[in-house]
Amino acid sequence: MTDDPMMRPNPRDLGRVFNEVPELYDRVRPGYPGDLFADLVAVTGMDDRSSVLEVGCGTGQATRSLAALGCSVTAIEPGADMAALARRRIATFRNVEVETSTLEEWDDRGRRFDVLVAASSWHWVDPSIGWRRAHDLLRPGGWTALLGNVVVRRPGEPEVYAETADLHERFCPGNPGWGHPPLEDDVRATDEGWGLVDDPGGLFGPTIVRWYPTVQWFDGNGFADLLRSTSLYLRLARDVREPLLDAIAERIRTRMDDRAPRRYLSVLRAGQRAE
Repeated sequence: MTDDPMMRPNPRDLGRVFNEVPELYDRVRPGYPGDLFADLVAVTGMDDRSSVLEVGCGTGQATRSLAALGCSVTAIEPGADMAALARRRIATFRNVEVETSTLEEWDDRGRRFDVLVAASSWHWVDPSIGWRRAHDLLRPGGWTALLGNVVVRRPGEPEVYAETADLHERFCPGNPGWGHPPLEDDVRATDEGWGLVDDPGGLFGPTIVRWYPTVQWFDGNGFADLLRSTSLYLRLARDVREPLLDAIAERIRTRMDDRAPRRYLSVLRAGQRAE
């Protein structure tokens, strides 16, 4: 399950939504595999002389990997507490600056970049502004790279939503975000374009798409904490959310031997700025 577009807050409210749980978000949300960043370097040609703009850096999970490449990173994040935690997480790096802003309202002060990276954040950017802004912020020949983690399932593998559908319907009936994650093979077939976000039109060239399978394992309490870090559950009233998550944790303990997988396909989608 991914964040449901029907449940998205206004982009200006994004910082408030995730700003409620920065430490939890940083602890339970999946990062991105090293192979993805190796491919990002190979595709874009970035090196320690490159300048990178990261949009929506959250608590700095991808930021740390970008900084380790040696390039100059400017990261923007709308949530003040999320941005503060990101600064603490990357404090040992001297090549990173974190600014608190949305992309739509950010003062670029005339700065231009070789690569723009958005890790699990581009769907929160207003598409009527974001793609044109990305194009204008990049130097000629620059690249935009969207990173993400798509929740998937494999046939025959125990899966939390299959085990808890009745609980979701009992505590919050009719929510459009409930349901099984897609099959991994079906997601791999979506290997063209920019995924679920709006297309940039002629602003960027053809996309290069790469997939990276990863899996997290949780006990019942850990899986409940993971769900507490997602917008779909954060936006539920507390007196609905907490009984639901307590019931999910108990179901994982009793039906899944207190061991539940969260399977992902991490994805890199990159396209070069059109002139």
